[in-house]
Amino acid sequence: MDKTCATDQGASLPSLPEVCLEATEPQVFKGLVSEWPVVRNSALSDKHVSDYLLSFYQGAPVTVYEAPLSADGRIFYNDDFSDFNFQRLRKPLDQVLQQLLTPASGLTQYVGSTAIKHWLPNFEQANALDMRGLECLNSVWLGNQSVIAPHFDFPSNLACVVAGRRRFTLFPPDQLENLYIGPMDLTPSGQPISLVDVRKPDYDKFPKYRKAQEVALVFELEAGDALFIPSMWWHSVESLGTLNVLVNYWWRQTPAYLGSPLAALYHALLSFNQLPEEQRKVWGNLFQHFVFERDEQSISHLPESLKKLYSAMDEQTARSIKSGLRDMLKQ
Repeated sequence: MDKTCATDQGASLPSLPEVCLEATEPQVFKGLVSEWPVVRNSALSDKHVSDYLLSFYQGAPVTVYEAPLSADGRIFYNDDFSDFNFQRLRKPLDQVLQQLLTPASGLTQYVGSTAIKHWLPNFEQANALDMRGLECLNSVWLGNQSVIAPHFDFPSNLACVVAGRRRFTLFPPDQLENLYIGPMDLTPSGQPISLVDVRKPDYDKFPKYRKAQEVALVFELEAGDALFIPSMWWHSVESLGTLNVLVNYWWRQTPAYLGSPLAALYHALLSFNQLPEEQRKVWGNLFQHFVFERDEQSISHLPESLKKLYSAMDEQTARSIKSGLRDMLKQ
């Protein structure tokens, strides 16, 4: 299936492709941001990209993951899963970029999800994308050669490669059971990850991964290209160049005041994990009825004034529910 779309290179300001507002499958947009100044600098040299980024930098240290040569570029767990195979360090961005430009140690260096407004003010004005009025979180990611394990994000994501090359391997949400997900209470960056190394999968250890691999979508993007990753699609990201820089935009289809469904999942584990099997089944039916399979008919017997919990919730109602939850969690 061809997921590659042409873009209008004559436009002075690139826009989020309209298909991203409704698409439920990944889409590649070749050259979407190829006219950005940062991309034009990447065509000159890694040093040009580094100097360009530093022209916006205000000096606040960034968080960098450093992994030894033995990690083979993989940001992952250590051998016994008691910790990770990398260190989290705080360093000035100019120091990180200097190390990336003069590699000698064999260290993998990875700076992920760094808010552009805070660390590189005015960068997004100089490298602008019309996001069609969406409220977005705009971040920069950079480093040398690395691989990030398959994981999902709740927000939709437009990932723009602005320097280097990146390979994305994506899996539909229904491949959860074939991806061998690691612990939820010990994660590299907050999201649970697959334990499979997409570069060299161990089929003896992870036999069901073959099924996920059969439906995987693999895209290799150059500087200027963009990829739309729908909400909840599992994705692994490999950085292939000596200096790789990516800018991404996250947005959600629901108001931020509703919170993250991941928080509800953690709460469900807390509440249901030790219940007897029969009670878990009963609660499963309640969730199906009230949350996942609810329709208008199932609440038609209620007066309109009592349907607020089941309809498009306003911020006041959401805050009231959160307040009640906080009280419950104190017990």
